[in-house]
Amino acid sequence: MVSLKNLAKIIDHTNIRNNLKKDDILKTCQEAKKYGFRGVCVRPKWVKLVSKELKGTGIKTIVLVDDPIGDSDHKKRIKICQKAKKDGADEIDVVVSLPDVKHERWEKVLRDLKAICKILPTKVIIGSGYLTDEEIIKVCEISKEAGAICVKTATVKDPLEYRELKEKFYHLKLMRKAVPNLLVKASGGIKTLRDLKNALKAGADIIGTSYGVEIMEETLREKN
Repeated sequence: MVSLKNLAKIIDHTNIRNNLKKDDILKTCQEAKKYGFRGVCVRPKWVKLVSKELKGTGIKTIVLVDDPIGDSDHKKRIKICQKAKKDGADEIDVVVSLPDVKHERWEKVLRDLKAICKILPTKVIIGSGYLTDEEIIKVCEISKEAGAICVKTATVKDPLEYRELKEKFYHLKLMRKAVPNLLVKASGGIKTLRDLKNALKAGADIIGTSYGVEIMEETLREKN
């Protein structure tokens, strides 16, 4: 198992609830600084505040774009990403256009992701719970071709959020095999230290979770 310090460095501390207030975001940033998380992942409206709060800490400001299924038009997606960069984002976590994927509009998917990847380092959320094994592999390959730094399992409302995690871990193995040179991020349903360990075992490099504090406290108790 990775050390406590290194464990924090692979967690993207996530707070993407729709009813958040400024104090909620400030608390999330304080937690990230306390434990030394890899990054803080928020919705676009909070990027400027998070970037300001995390300045000089080395903790990344990460923006979630176009959840849950990536169905906004290309121009809107680009506009959101460009504004996030202006507001201080370090990375983009963007949902692939799942409608385009399901209709096998591969060239359109590639063009969209290429443009986004040019704006900031990009993790592509492939929505693995919606996809077949073949589609998971294809989207991972296109993400690599587009210039993404990472492929990510899911976000909120993904079908696997409500099923057993073992299926998500199976998808992580598929993703790792499909793009061995990219980072792989596990998210959605990772709530305990055991979940995190299983995700790492399946091939994850980064963990996206809103349970980062609970996982770190569990790790401290286990260490003691």
